[in-house]
Amino acid sequence: MSSNGWKEITLNDIAYLNYGKSLIADNRKKGSIPVYSSSGITGQHDKALVNEEGIIIGRKGNVGSVFYSNQPFYCIDTAYYIKKSEIICDIKYLYYLLKTLRLDRLNEDSAVPGLNRDTAHSQTFFYPESIETQRRIADILSALDDKIELNRQTNATLEAIAQAIFKEWFVKFNFPGATGELVESELGMIPKGWRVGKLGEVCEFAYGKGLKAEKRVKGIYPVVGSGGIVGFHDKYLVKGPGIVIGRKGTIGEVTWVHQDFFPIDTTFYINDLIGSKLLFFHYFLLKEQDFNKIGSDSAVPGLNRNMAYGISVIIPPLSLINDFNSLIRCIFEDILNCEQQSSVLSKIRDSLLPKLMNGEIEV
Repeated sequence: MSSNGWKEITLNDIAYLNYGKSLIADNRKKGSIPVYSSSGITGQHDKALVNEEGIIIGRKGNVGSVFYSNQPFYCIDTAYYIKKSEIICDIKYLYYLLKTLRLDRLNEDSAVPGLNRDTAHSQTFFYPESIETQRRIADILSALDDKIELNRQTNATLEAIAQAIFKEWFVKFNFPGATGELVESELGMIPKGWRVGKLGEVCEFAYGKGLKAEKRVKGIYPVVGSGGIVGFHDKYLVKGPGIVIGRKGTIGEVTWVHQDFFPIDTTFYINDLIGSKLLFFHYFLLKEQDFNKIGSDSAVPGLNRNMAYGISVIIPPLSLINDFNSLIRCIFEDILNCEQQSSVLSKIRDSLLPKLMNGEIEV
């Protein structure tokens, strides 16, 4: 042991990796217990495999991923789990420690890639024996993560408020200046002066462009795939803010991007066709659609652009759309501020993490 109370040990000295248990989606029963795979929470179940706090580590698939559960949980067989009652250190400290071990680099299980448990157990690192030191380290990192999570929840609430306003104005027709006078249309009763048209009259679905991961150059512009941001590049394809829709993969997923961005070829990005200055109306209109119901591109599942264009939608006057966009702009500015703050906090956390874990910074 070194003079400052730190010593070199192996993971097996303080923790044990248990195998998860198979639980296919069809066998899950409605409940509140989170089900973890190597990719994180994948559903819920009515019974826990682990009846206490614990850590989940990816074994197959997303190898070396690390998740923490502060409640009973179920871990399926693509992951290992660590129980709080089976470790001899602070569990949050261990969670952050595991993130520094780069277990993803140990992807070695012969013909089927995976994390070998014996290899994971043999990983060495410096470790503070004082539980108080462990807790102080965990508290510093947890405070940053807690603020990032609070920002995420705040943004989810802000977007839900914006979506509620959209529904109030454009679905329930309780908009500023509404007279209550309705007329018949093919989509039911709509306000006088509004009309039914096609989605293809409102916006254009433009194709993203191929950009393989190995071709990306480190930069500030988000690379957006069908499920959201997948990386960053030194060039952008589209001036932001903008909207991206999943074309292949996560079909119909609608993503808002605050800045200039690069949509890849599994996506469409949206261009305005009605003369609106902003795209908030388009964003929430697109989120109201169920694109999975309109068919797919031939033998390869995907979002068919022409079929999407043919969806009937209610189109309000442009002046009301612009009023809505002006109102929602303030909300999305707050969302952007939270995202920028979280980005800074994430960089601070990632910078502190290895230094705290090797004793370079005293606490």
